[in-house]
Amino acid sequence: MRLLLLADTHIPKRARDLPAQVWHEVEHCDVVIHAGDWVEVGLLDELSARSRRLIACWGNNDGPDLRSRLPERADVTLDDLRFTVVHETGAASGREARMAQQYPHTDVLVFGHSHIPWDTTAKTGLRLLNPGSPTDRRRQPFCTYMTVVTRPGVLADVQQHRIEKT
Repeated sequence: MRLLLLADTHIPKRARDLPAQVWHEVEHCDVVIHAGDWVEVGLLDELSARSRRLIACWGNNDGPDLRSRLPERADVTLDDLRFTVVHETGAASGREARMAQQYPHTDVLVFGHSHIPWDTTAKTGLRLLNPGSPTDRRRQPFCTYMTVVTRPGVLADVQQHRIEKT
């Protein structure tokens, strides 16, 4: 199974649309996971229509229209792996231990908020993934997203991708 991980798209405030590179990934993925900060419902509608399957939550910049359609926390099992999708996880310091305690029955935690790509594993085995932002790099050198390939019970391949300038 191929997954596309997104967060912090901030459309239309940071960009008018997702980059073409990301839409190409949407077409070739089995599941799109979005960890919040959509800003407006237009992207949610379009991503819902163009994705085979969308798993998503709302973020701190998402108003009542998005919060009424999305959960604060999304839980799903894909390929025998338990995923949790949230927007915020707090400070980077101590994140692995805090999240492992907060999500003891999760295999993979996908989160956003910082716009900083993150890929670590807690001592408990919890994998923490933040894809960064495909539209707002903030202080990062590149805008980013992630793809993940799974096999039953295994994250076989996690890749961070840079948005290529066109």
